Amino acid sequence: MLALPWTCLALLSLGYGMALTYGHLGGFAAISVVLLLVAGFAVRQQKLALGRYLGHGLLIILALALATHWLPGFYNGRVIDPQRFTDDAVPFSMYLNLDKPLIGFWLLLVCPWIVGRRSLRLTGYATALSLLLSAVLALGGALLLGVIDWAPKWPEHAWLWLLNNLLLVTLVEEALFRGYIQGGLTRCFERLPHGENLALLLASLLFGLVHMGAGWQWVLLATLAGIGYGLAYRFGGLAAAIATHFGLNLLHFGLFTYPMLAG
Repeated sequence: MLALPWTCLALLSLGYGMALTYGHLGGFAAISVVLLLVAGFAVRQQKLALGRYLGHGLLIILALALATHWLPGFYNGRVIDPQRFTDDAVPFSMYLNLDKPLIGFWLLLVCPWIVGRRSLRLTGYATALSLLLSAVLALGGALLLGVIDWAPKWPEHAWLWLLNNLLLVTLVEEALFRGYIQGGLTRCFERLPHGENLALLLASLLFGLVHMGAGWQWVLLATLAGIGYGLAYRFGGLAAAIATHFGLNLLHFGLFTYPMLAG
């Protein structure tokens, strides 16, 4: 049995505790928790292969519902009211989510193989190179497409944004898209020629598609960024993917228009 990724679980728990100080859970949240427990039991049991497939299928449905805030019982606290960080930016507001992080808890507890442990040196190298690549592709692409501009800043609530982005956003998203989806597809495609590359590209494309609400430009840019995150995960494990994702988001937030230029 694989050892649990206690560092990631501790960081996610810290973020969840912070979210609970601003929001709260209702009784209906228990439905989601019970369904996640059922999915976890189905995946971890070894007697019925069909049961494992159904468990993964239930998790995927729950992940979609939790990430899009469809399920009841979660009252996410708003910590940043709508505001423009720069005069030319679209208004930005931020909630500390209590529903989406449950995906991360499930993945880390039920599928600890998603961590992909590497040496500290390899993780550092993978992070540095992947962050450089991601910044050139995503931020460079965003500048060329005219959706952001140079705008150095550090707003009043930046520390809340920083904690939320690291503990509740990038950690969960990388556990799902790189650890679970890319890692899972890599296992499925291990006998295919270039199966590892195919898994990386598919996970990156799915990551791009979830940004469809922001427009085709962000689908493209998120896909390009996802390639960088995917390379970080392949060579440096989940820690490198999280660090790369967070590093790119921090560069975007601190040095460029955030979240994007208005109209």
